Amino acid sequence: MIAPMLQHLGREANLASISNLMHDDLPLMKSAILEIIRIELRAQMKHLAKAAMDAHAAATDPGSKAEGKYDTRSLEAAYLAAGQARQVDELAEAARIFETLVLPEFSMEDPIDAGALAEVALYGETCHLLLVPASGGLVVEDQGRKITLLTPASGLYRKLIGIRVGESLIDPELLVIEVS
Repeated sequence: MIAPMLQHLGREANLASISNLMHDDLPLMKSAILEIIRIELRAQMKHLAKAAMDAHAAATDPGSKAEGKYDTRSLEAAYLAAGQARQVDELAEAARIFETLVLPEFSMEDPIDAGALAEVALYGETCHLLLVPASGGLVVEDQGRKITLLTPASGLYRKLIGIRVGESLIDPELLVIEVS
């Protein structure tokens, strides 16, 4: 669906043509999005910390003592607790990053770079992508729109860097509609 449209738009896309693809004109405020991300990270951290404490308690509970040489319940619970504790640490680091993160504003003429919020048509579907330093894959909602966080570890993040409104990618099939 997008491929034929891309041929007509060309590299120097007409902004009027692109604005026809936009679903509505509500601005997505980056400061509000950052606060939503902070709240979500804190909630995930609280939930995971409780799970890690529960797994630790299960691993150290006298009732978890091995009943035979093949009973590994307490060992499995200890591995689970350790893995969850690592995830809590990663979430805490991400939360720390987002507490001080300030996202730059971009004009429609600016190329996509770190901190950009890009509205794209991805395989014909409108998506919102926020390029951030941490928590890649997290999806938050603002004003009824889902915003997916991308980090430099993501191939799509790296492909988006430097492209502008009206430009496209072939793999994945993507057209940049708006950058802010």
